[in-house]
Amino acid sequence: MKAFVPLLFLVLSGTCFSQESPGVSDTIRKDALNVYMDASSYFKKEITFINYVRDLKAADLYVISAWQPTGSGGGKETYFFIGRNRLDGMNDTISISHSPDDTDDIRRIKTVKILKMALMRYVLKTPLIEFFDIRFTEQTKETVTTDRWNNWVFRTSISGYMNGEKSYKSTAMSGNFDANRTTEKNKIIIGYSYGWSDNTYRIGDLLVNSFTRSQYANFQYVRGINDHWSAGASTWVNSSIYSNSDFSLIFRPAIEYNIFPYAQSTRRQFKFQYGVGYEYYNYRDTTIYNKVTDNLTSQLLCVAYTVIEKWGTGNMSLAWKNYLHDWSKNHLSFIGRFDLRVAKGLSFNIGGGFSLVHDQFSLPKGGSTFEELLLRRKEIATQYTFNTSFGLTFTFGSIYNNAVNPRFGIDLY
Repeated sequence: MKAFVPLLFLVLSGTCFSQESPGVSDTIRKDALNVYMDASSYFKKEITFINYVRDLKAADLYVISAWQPTGSGGGKETYFFIGRNRLDGMNDTISISHSPDDTDDIRRIKTVKILKMALMRYVLKTPLIEFFDIRFTEQTKETVTTDRWNNWVFRTSISGYMNGEKSYKSTAMSGNFDANRTTEKNKIIIGYSYGWSDNTYRIGDLLVNSFTRSQYANFQYVRGINDHWSAGASTWVNSSIYSNSDFSLIFRPAIEYNIFPYAQSTRRQFKFQYGVGYEYYNYRDTTIYNKVTDNLTSQLLCVAYTVIEKWGTGNMSLAWKNYLHDWSKNHLSFIGRFDLRVAKGLSFNIGGGFSLVHDQFSLPKGGSTFEELLLRRKEIATQYTFNTSFGLTFTFGSIYNNAVNPRFGIDLY
């Protein structure tokens, strides 16, 4: 036993302090492509014939990825390949469609398979091409199965929530249903949601109850005219205690122009949208304008810009809404989000929004109680709203990041 202890120490010392054995020769690795991209551990394990580098300047290939939800409830991944250094000018774009029934594992297997094929164009320019053999493993079919749902997709869900303690109790429930049909030229969206919450607070002998309920339904139809123009109409029906609305209806036809073709939507968009709408409101309580009901007409102009580039991503939108009977009743809002690559290993993100509010027609004449203000049970008068967020990330060290080591991947407390 005494001899075993120093022997165990020597084994562990050799494991911890000795250099790793050469194993596989590094001559293949030095000839591999240097690729700059966001890659999961799974990608690095499955696609081993490239070098994953963290410095864009050292990359032969820059891969940008984007994700968009599809009408079926699945998603569409788009990868933009941008050649650099020795591959300068060799650019490409691929898209990968995922079914709503695909698990995460199925999605990543499919993505890796297609990425491997897409990378062959670039590997062809390296000595590593002699180690590849491409084969087609499936027989082709002459017919395509007809979709019996005709592109319609339906979703429904219901959820409940309850918690409490001696001085507090909360109960909530919500449910929703939506249906949509999306094709290259048309889009139909139908949705309905319902929710309520009941919160009780006990402070000494004082008992405070907060109850809220809301219902919301929407219908939207969009028709593509050509590569730049679209037209459509949207309808919203709403009921909300918070907004002093027993029933409201908004109907707005609109037209949209995209400076860039819609085929480039995963990379960049610059859209202008204009609509004129009719709005009807039946209020729960008399408003500050002594109204129980309202019939209004409004116009909405929105400008939105989205871009995905080497320096990062950016999203901005500016919307202006005013009521035609009184242009002083208006609403201006701006929303922006930027993820910027500042320098090697350094990235910065900032986002937020700001609104100038001059169109609160539904404010109740009687105002709000202290409890309603504190618990935000009712909308209150304001001239503006805002929100913001920001963050900074810095990474440094080796530019190569090929290895994946899952050992001790458990959080211990």
